[in-house]
Amino acid sequence: METTATLSGLLGVPPDQVTAALSDIAGTPIDPSTITINPFPYAYGSPTTGGLWRVSGDGWSMFVKQLHHVRHWPGLAHMPPHIAATFADELPWRTETELWDPRIQASLPDGLRSPILHRLVELGDDRIALWQEDVAQSPVGWDIDRYALAAYRLGSWNARSMAPEVLAVSDFPAGFALRMYAERAVTFRGLGPLRSDELWDHPWLREHGDLRADLLELGARIPELLDRLDGFPQALPHGDASPQNLLVPSGGGADFVVIDLSFRTPHALGFDLGQLLVGLVHAGETPASSMPAISAAIVPAYLDGLGVAGVTGLDQVVREGFATSVLLRSGFDGFLYDVVGDDGSRHAFDERVAMARFLLEQYRTLKSLG
Repeated sequence: METTATLSGLLGVPPDQVTAALSDIAGTPIDPSTITINPFPYAYGSPTTGGLWRVSGDGWSMFVKQLHHVRHWPGLAHMPPHIAATFADELPWRTETELWDPRIQASLPDGLRSPILHRLVELGDDRIALWQEDVAQSPVGWDIDRYALAAYRLGSWNARSMAPEVLAVSDFPAGFALRMYAERAVTFRGLGPLRSDELWDHPWLREHGDLRADLLELGARIPELLDRLDGFPQALPHGDASPQNLLVPSGGGADFVVIDLSFRTPHALGFDLGQLLVGLVHAGETPASSMPAISAAIVPAYLDGLGVAGVTGLDQVVREGFATSVLLRSGFDGFLYDVVGDDGSRHAFDERVAMARFLLEQYRTLKSLG
């Protein structure tokens, strides 16, 4: 009964119509006795995600994602009221559905594809359910060659996403998503703790006083950095192109299946490289010490991808756009302050410090090349 009720909610139909609705989506009669639904683990910090499930039966399987308005997100309660209200009003919660917009589909280059969207169900109260292809993934890992291939494909996609008809998918101005994040999340979660003398007097942090000082100095220039990025050539990015969102399908037909679009407003070329670089490091699956090698591989590969699509002569702009935007998004507020003093978490803590230090050094190096 619990499974039927959950499926009823995700399908937007009464319980006695679940089997018929599933049969219609699957395109084949379904035996209700074979239906299973299993929650899929995900990062609960995603403001627009209400849940993930794998729904399957005899010979079929679908992946279901529920999206909701940010006002339904529990995390709002932990934000200052004035920031929470603005955040909920401004964050576009249906962004991921843009992946199946015909203009976006036409912009995908060879080597990238979206999952098949079987059904978008309007659930009411600003909630929707996306019934998608359950992508069978290859067990291959992410080595330098795979990072470079992903960057190359992203470069080709970003070049095609500079077209006016693709930029028109977004109603927001250049740099809006990063600006909103930098002015709200970075101010609250990044610069606020960085200014705390008491917090940074802890032995784990005290030895990184130089990093703190440099980030605070640069933090005062965030409005200037954002304005500069907005003046660079713009593309409509994936927005969260981490390895976790570039699935490697086991059946071939594409190098990657792209999922979970985010930050979907025009941004400077190079923006998509940021999450590609930090995604697995942020998740604790790849050491921060690997970041120099990854960065050295993905930047030229991305430039090659742009070039194949006809966008050339922007090497320094891309390098600066990448280095600046990833620093703003991941360099200020990635410290694990909540585990300070927990010896069992010391390695994870140090990894995040190393990540922030590299992002700052990379910004200085790539910026100086101009």
